[in-house]
Amino acid sequence: MLTWVITFLVVALIAAVLGFGGIASGLASIAKVIFYIFIVLLLISLVAGGVNGF
Repeated sequence: MLTWVITFLVVALIAAVLGFGGIASGLASIAKVIFYIFIVLLLISLVAGGVNGF
């Protein structure tokens, strides 16, 4: 999932450099949402692992 964030971020940066502002902001927004989902899932898995005695 983190690779998707990096991919969208790199494509957004390339689009921004080439002057495609709308596309760049859209891809950056997608990258931000996926990153937040990744953080939430990471925290859930850490809590679940701690509860199970991992």
